[in-house]
Formats: sequence, C-alpha cells, structure tokens
Amino acid sequence: MVTGLVILTPLVLVGWIAAPHAGIGLPGVLRTATGLWLAAHHVGFALRGAGRIGMLPLGLVLIPGSLLWRAGRWVVRTGRLSKLSEVGYAAVALAAPYAVLCGALALASRSPLAVPSLPQAVVAGFLIALCAGGLGGAHALAPWDRLARLLPPRPRSIVVGTAGALAVLGAAGAVLAGASLVAHLSEFSFLNDALGAGAVGSVLLLLAQLAYVPNAVGWAVCFMLGPGFAFGTGTVVAPTGAALGPLPMFPLLAALPSGAHGSVSGWASVAVLAMPYLAGVFGGVLLVRVAPSPTAETAPLWGFACGAATGCVIGVLAAFSGGPLGSGRLAVVGPSGWQAGLVATLEVGVAAAVAAGIANWLRLRREPELAAALAAPGRAGDSFGAGAGDGRDDGHRIFVDPWADHDEPWHDTRRRSRPGPSELP
Repeated sequence: MVTGLVILTPLVLVGWIAAPHAGIGLPGVLRTATGLWLAAHHVGFALRGAGRIGMLPLGLVLIPGSLLWRAGRWVVRTGRLSKLSEVGYAAVALAAPYAVLCGALALASRSPLAVPSLPQAVVAGFLIALCAGGLGGAHALAPWDRLARLLPPRPRSIVVGTAGALAVLGAAGAVLAGASLVAHLSEFSFLNDALGAGAVGSVLLLLAQLAYVPNAVGWAVCFMLGPGFAFGTGTVVAPTGAALGPLPMFPLLAALPSGAHGSVSGWASVAVLAMPYLAGVFGGVLLVRVAPSPTAETAPLWGFACGAATGCVIGVLAAFSGGPLGSGRLAVVGPSGWQAGLVATLEVGVAAAVAAGIANWLRLRREPELAAALAAPGRAGDSFGAGAGDGRDDGHRIFVDPWADHDEPWHDTRRRSRPGPSELP
C-alpha cells in the first residue's frame, strides 16, 4: 500500500505544480493521491454538488493488483509454505489487514469536496487483496500447469474453455475499439488540441486515457454481444444504431460511433455480431480437447456450462466498466451488467454447446480406443470390487458383502464358533 501511494503521489504533485492550485496545499495533494489510490480499487466518491462518481478506470487496478501479487509471492516464499490450503490461509491473512488499511485511508481522505465510500473501500480492498495475493502465492508455490492438474478433468476443461472464449472476446473487443479510434482520429486530435493541456497536462491526460482502455474494451465486447451500452440517460450505442447526447471533452470518447441507422455497416457488422459465436466455438473445442465426454449427450451440457461461466465474467466486467458521472444526465454510463451477462451466456453457451457436441463426436469416432476407455465401467469408480478401474478385466469379479450375516446377533455364541483370524474386522 505504501508503494502504491509512493507511485501515485508524484504524479499528483506534478499536476499540482503545473496547474493553477490556488487554495489547495500539500494536504490536499496527499488527499488527492489517496483518493486516486482508492479509485484504483474501484471505490466510488460522492462529490459535493455533483453527485456520485462511479465511472472509474479499470486500468488503475493493475497497480494494486501487481503489488499484491508480489506480496502474496513474498508471503509464500518467506513462510516456506508447501500446501495449497496454506496459500489460502495466507491470502486471507493478507487481505484482512489490507481491507482495514483501505478503510482507514477512506476515512483519512475525506474532505468537504469529496467523500469516498467506506463500505466499498473495505470490501474492494479485501477482494482485490484476496484474489491478487492468492494468485501470486499460488504461482509461487507451483507453475500454472501443475496447479491446473490439481483440478479434476471436468472442472479443468470448463476453466480452459472459458479462458479461451474470454480471450477471443477480449482480443476482438480490443481490435474493435482500436479500429473505431483510428476511424475517428481527426475528432480525437481536435479534442486533444482543444483542451490545451500543455506538455505536462498532455502527458497526464494520456495516462488517464490509457487507464480507461480496459473500460473501452469491455464496452466493445458488450457492443459485439448486441445490448451495447449507454452514455447518459436515454442514450444507446449498439450495432443497430447509436443515439448520443452531448459528451464530455475527453479525447477517448471520440471513438464512440454516431450513426443513427447503424454503427457498423456491411460485412463488418456481420463479423462483429458473429464474434461471440466464434468465441463459443473456440471454447467448446478447447473443452473437448482437455476432457472429452464418454457420451454424445453430455458434451453439449458441459459446453453450455462453459458459456454460462463466460457470461458471468462478462457480466461482472460490464458492471464494473461503467458507473455514474454525477447525478444529472450522465447518471447512467456504461453497459448493463445483467443484460450483457445473460446475452453472453446464451450466445457463447449455445455456440459452445454445439461445437463441443460435434468435436466430441468426431474425436470419439476418430479414436475408438479413447471411446472404449471413457466408457469402461470401472474408469470413474462406478463399480466396486477387486481390480475395479485398473484397466484389466479377466471376466471374474468378486463382490463382498460385509453385512451378509447381520441378522445373526453378534453376542449369540451358540451359533458362532470361536472367532478366528479371518473373522476379525
């Protein structure tokens, strides 16, 4: 936490020196740096006379996330932990005091102008520290491939398929956002020049826009899914068209489309709308490659589960990529989390189910030995007895019922002989 404040405080200090700062002293600089550090944890603010500010840059999360990653690795190596359960306890032990410190910073950075949310500071600090510290500690314990092998085959296949679908959606969203910015490069340059930020201000403005790039990628993904996003009350940006009002003078917003009859036209619209289905196909194929199903009926179900997991991740990303910008017309900014998650589940899930079913059928048909091994009765421990699941079947199976003579009272010595070694438990 101290390292993060040390990183952000010089940036705020440079901006304070280069810009007019009448009435704002060094305590205000420290409060601003602390508020920026809390914004990196996605902690919203209540501004006096403006309302709540929740549209925060997701790129800033990389700063505390990377520091907590290193902290988790340090805890595991210093404590000489050797079990994955111990890493979980270490992550909780790291997250609990970190959440308390985030709450203390939220209380200390309050001012008559801005008030950070105390509950968000505590909850967000705990979750980020738990996830980033836990992942860093787990990676210090073993490489990712060894950690993945600790999962059973079926959960591992769903995780790999979901990661593949998300990778395709993220890459396509980045390409779409970049292409839209290039297409509106003249508007971007005009807004950048109109601000007249100067040399120092231009550098800080560039850093702020880079911090909002993950938000732009998330909005582009929601655009490809179909629901799109809003930038103000009564506005919408979707493949079917865009209806926008006056926008803030932020150069990155020049990438927003403005076509009333269709934001994307021609073959580009077909490619954009088909991308979620291609992501589902890629995830379904990866799922079958990791763990094929013994029957053709179950593979589509696991493929849809992969799409459902992808939809959950997209919904969370959509919810955190937007937020209010005050209490006026810009109180609704960004995509709807539940709409994006539901549509992603349906589009990616259906495509992944179909692809998983076809890929599983083709693989079992091409590899009959694999199909026979998957269909073996003793493979998953479905039967009991000697030699079950060892891959050898000599035609003889011995089943022992230890309670076959349970109707005989154990204390009845008239019907039982003296217990021998074979009758001992």
